[in-house]
Amino acid sequence: MMKHINNITGMKEEIAQLKAAKKTIGFVPTMGSLHEGHLQLVEKATQQVDVVIMSIFVNPLQFGENEDFDTYPRDLANDLQLAKQHGVHQVFTPTADDMYPNTMSVTMNVQRGADILCGSSRPGHFDGVATVVMKLFNIIEPDVAYFGMKDAQQVAIIKQMVADYHLNVTIVPIPTVREEDGLAMSSRNVNLSHMERQEAPHIYKTLAEAKSKALQGHFKTVAQLEEWVNHTLKKRLVLGKVDYIYFLKFPSLTRPSTIAGSAILATAVHYEKTRLIDNVTWEQ
Repeated sequence: MMKHINNITGMKEEIAQLKAAKKTIGFVPTMGSLHEGHLQLVEKATQQVDVVIMSIFVNPLQFGENEDFDTYPRDLANDLQLAKQHGVHQVFTPTADDMYPNTMSVTMNVQRGADILCGSSRPGHFDGVATVVMKLFNIIEPDVAYFGMKDAQQVAIIKQMVADYHLNVTIVPIPTVREEDGLAMSSRNVNLSHMERQEAPHIYKTLAEAKSKALQGHFKTVAQLEEWVNHTLKKRLVLGKVDYIYFLKFPSLTRPSTIAGSAILATAVHYEKTRLIDNVTWEQ
């Protein structure tokens, strides 16, 4: 039977009992509005640990001014049903007042990897992500935590935070789950208009083509690769506006001098009511 815990005190009591029973804990942090991408994280967790705990919390610290915090999709009843159906043992749904009862006197400040990709146009976003993940790790005390590679920058930053603070948790990245037409699954996809939804699959199609061309030696420089993606996206996207295109080393998120080694090609596209991110990674 799945337990639903909505406060930190109750969650800590549950964790103490699990630790006393020597149970391994897998953690799936989410902001709700669950889709198949989240459920793939759960499926992986059920294969590896004794107890799967999911958090559902729309974290205000990672939303900037004029971003979509108020309109971010929320459907707790459906989320709880999906979590139960897919083998989640406990769902933690704290409130913002519970997570942030007072103004934070100490917050996380991401020094590396936060000033590019999404961080370049969303200042403070990854500080908010790192802060809430650190708080959740301290509440849940997981042995393993599962994150989707759709937000590869987040994965890289969280992995570095775990290393920097010697946290006793293993981070398991899970490949991006996609719709049949290639669009990366995201809670924000519901905010696309019909025409935007028809257009959006071109984002992944373009990244995948660029990866194929790069692996075949089509591009001589990083700038040439990025320019091809930029030009191709602008031809294919009528409604979406390209925010950024970056080719970076992964997971260091540093600029390479050549198209070689472990890498990520990432982009973000703005639509009227939402912003989509996507990426492809590879080794060469």
